[in-house]
Amino acid sequence: MTHHDHDHHHDKHQPHSHGHDHDHDHDHGHSHDHGHGHTHELTFEQKLEKLFGHWIDHNDSHKETFFTWAGRAKEAGLGDVAEKIEKAGHLSEDVTRLIKDALKTLKG
Repeated sequence: MTHHDHDHHHDKHQPHSHGHDHDHDHDHGHSHDHGHGHTHELTFEQKLEKLFGHWIDHNDSHKETFFTWAGRAKEAGLGDVAEKIEKAGHLSEDVTRLIKDALKTLKG
């Protein structure tokens, strides 16, 4: 008789995926020379602009997920839960609007 042990450990603090990829901008602390005679160093404003674009895309993907799951919660008869998830989606829209306003201000 063969015996197999299967260990199943779930750690709620394990990294998890959101289901979409991200390019995370980071600062190397030095400039890059790409062989054409000059270096590329982003200004603070350029870094903010890149971050704003990332945040808008990321936030919008979460917003869509909130609205999808709010609909599913309604279908499951969880109206109170659906209402809260939907509110989170609307708050995400507010966050995106604020980031877009900041981007407009930055571009002047």
